[in-house]
Amino acid sequence: MTLSRRSLMLPLLWSCLCGAALLGSNAMAVVPIDQQTLQSWQKQSSKRPLLLDVRTKEEFAEGHIPGAINISHDQLIKRLAEIGDDRRLPVVVYCQTGRRAALAEAELEKAGFSHVYHLSGDYQGWEKSKQAVTK
Repeated sequence: MTLSRRSLMLPLLWSCLCGAALLGSNAMAVVPIDQQTLQSWQKQSSKRPLLLDVRTKEEFAEGHIPGAINISHDQLIKRLAEIGDDRRLPVVVYCQTGRRAALAEAELEKAGFSHVYHLSGDYQGWEKSKQAVTK
């Protein structure tokens, strides 16, 4: 028995439509961004994102990605004003391993930020690949 391309696509289309209905019509997905793309964006004045480290201030002091600002994930809602009013600003979020970043990204999307990115590998991946850090 061979399946047609159409019969294979229908379940996929249905799951996408149902997922969109569950998430709401305004739902956005956080886009992963790799280290090389982030570094390229940081060099371009027109595409420079806000780099948001959502770890604790102690973790941030031990080392962080150059150019990052630190707002702990559990303080983000209270400190949104520090990010600014431009909800179209690209925001790249990272933490140590990804869990806290996911929480922060959800809050940013709820607050109306439309260009939220997650740094692939987070800070652990950044260190592992021997990228520059600021202490």
